[in-house]
Amino acid sequence: MTTVLAGLDVLARLPRLLRGRRVGLLSHQPSVTRDLRHAVEVVQALPGSRLVALFAPEHGITGAAQDQIGIGGERHRAAGLPVWSLYGRRLAPTQESLRGLGALVVDLQDVGSRYYTYVWTMTLAMRECARAGVPVVVLDRPNPLGGERLEGNIAAPGYSSFVGLYPLPTRHGMTIAELAGYLNETHGIGCDLTVVPMRGWRRSMLWEDTGLPWVAPSPNMPTLDTARVYPGGCLIEGTNMSEGRGTTRPFEIVGAPWLDPWRLAEDLEKEKVAGVVARPLFFTPTFQKHAGKLCGGVQVHVSDRKKFPAFLFYLLLIHHARRQSPRDFAWRQPPYEYETVKLPIDILCGTDAVRRAIEAGQSPRRLENWLIPNLPPSSSDYSVAGRRCWIGSLLSPSS
Repeated sequence: MTTVLAGLDVLARLPRLLRGRRVGLLSHQPSVTRDLRHAVEVVQALPGSRLVALFAPEHGITGAAQDQIGIGGERHRAAGLPVWSLYGRRLAPTQESLRGLGALVVDLQDVGSRYYTYVWTMTLAMRECARAGVPVVVLDRPNPLGGERLEGNIAAPGYSSFVGLYPLPTRHGMTIAELAGYLNETHGIGCDLTVVPMRGWRRSMLWEDTGLPWVAPSPNMPTLDTARVYPGGCLIEGTNMSEGRGTTRPFEIVGAPWLDPWRLAEDLEKEKVAGVVARPLFFTPTFQKHAGKLCGGVQVHVSDRKKFPAFLFYLLLIHHARRQSPRDFAWRQPPYEYETVKLPIDILCGTDAVRRAIEAGQSPRRLENWLIPNLPPSSSDYSVAGRRCWIGSLLSPSS
């Protein structure tokens, strides 16, 4: 197995990069080295620099808070430093919190789907750092889904939200540092950006190929299996069905009290979607939607991760659940992720076209020509343009 070093591991070997600077750090629980040292410890130990402030995304710096729970400011017990929350009363650093910093280091683990909020927390921080004249240093980490495939659709104008501030495919095929470079250049954020790249990572790698430890980046992203279904599974948040929160397999388990699991599984089997089996089951969520109620539904078992089209499959699941019980099925209403007007399903899809098609009784199969095919991103003008933007900002491996 090739030894992969995350950007944090590489930074530990480049102490001169931050020498002489007062440093802020935007990080969370999975911000660790190969041997599980946390970024706070690593940055504090860099000679010649001083860590003075911490910033936390959704779920907080401890990763303990559930989804969409606002986080207040706190103090890091071990480091004795203030922690500025970027998910609560505000989503971006204040100019006060950035004052006096010589650099903001960003070390966040993304999961390869447009909806995951950490990328947008980073983006908003980059905007404010550009205003404040504070350089940003992004430490790269692997995309758990690899870097060879795109999936879903690109959000339409007018559907910008905290689950998609700028247009990206649903499954975007980029690492967090690639996204930083792409967004900085293509969308004119204009911050002073330095990327600390990984070593040994290749686009064809899935997480298991890296040898890096998996630390859950959020309470309901416990395993790599969760990340694989998430490009489609997150769409269930836009409905009144349980997405499996309050179970041990969130996003893989989906259902509602009014669903017949065998009928749903049979309808999905008839779709003949590659790389997946939907197994009928009953479950009782311990919290959130339908807490304490017996739900019928399916567990999504990915049998071939290279072929499985998560976005299309979960649209089909929603379509058949609605057909089975149209009186009980409903779209979730706002507010959702700081959007108070548009329906959650519309901002998740980046368009209302998907919802309208399902409401008209049309199979999502009719949208397949409109979706990005599950193909290597090198075949996409989007990705080629993106790489032209970010590649120039990478440090050379010998730096």
